[in-house]
Amino acid sequence: MATDGYVQIIWDAPEWNPGGSRLVVHDVSTTPPVLAAELAQAWAEIQRHHTELPDLAAPESLIGESSSACGAELSFERLLHEAVHGIAAARGVRDTSRAGRYHNRRFLAIAEELGLDHSDEPHPSSGFSLVSLNPEARRRYRPTIERLQRALAAHTVATTSDTERSFRGPAARHGSSGGGVRVKAVCDCGRNVRVVPSVLAQAPIVCGGCGKPFRIPEAVAAAS
Repeated sequence: MATDGYVQIIWDAPEWNPGGSRLVVHDVSTTPPVLAAELAQAWAEIQRHHTELPDLAAPESLIGESSSACGAELSFERLLHEAVHGIAAARGVRDTSRAGRYHNRRFLAIAEELGLDHSDEPHPSSGFSLVSLNPEARRRYRPTIERLQRALAAHTVATTSDTERSFRGPAARHGSSGGGVRVKAVCDCGRNVRVVPSVLAQAPIVCGGCGKPFRIPEAVAAAS
């Protein structure tokens, strides 16, 4: 069966949860919703080592998002950086200032707990933002890092393969990723809207004409 990504085998019930289903084989496509799932899985691996880390509410928001303060490139190191902010929030620690740009020593202390180092003096504008994985953390998370790198590489290939003859939709032309790929959702009266599946999954979108919720047709949902 042809796919637009690759096939990955994962264990969804590791040693700390032996009662779950053991083996899952799934196609890892290059679509943003599936890449978001890979990010969520990597986040869950960080949570396994740091149980106070809150859940990642919207992993798809990291796709295509650039932050000069936290790191412009999406990677496991960037994800671990975001986890530092998550733990700081859970502890009620103010780890940044200057509208989130300057990362202070409280940020650095938590970063070191998670396996991130900062060997240089603080940057004048971003503080201790430029942290990097230490060797112990790199060994601990090696399988997770490799899996996420494969997913990111496949996503990059798929989203940078435009040619001069390729038609790019309005979201791409105007520089807005929209948080994911939009598909058609329909209601019983025949009206339709374009929506990101992960957004529709959060809460129903109700049609103003008939009062019924929009839904993604099963065939489209399976393809996406």
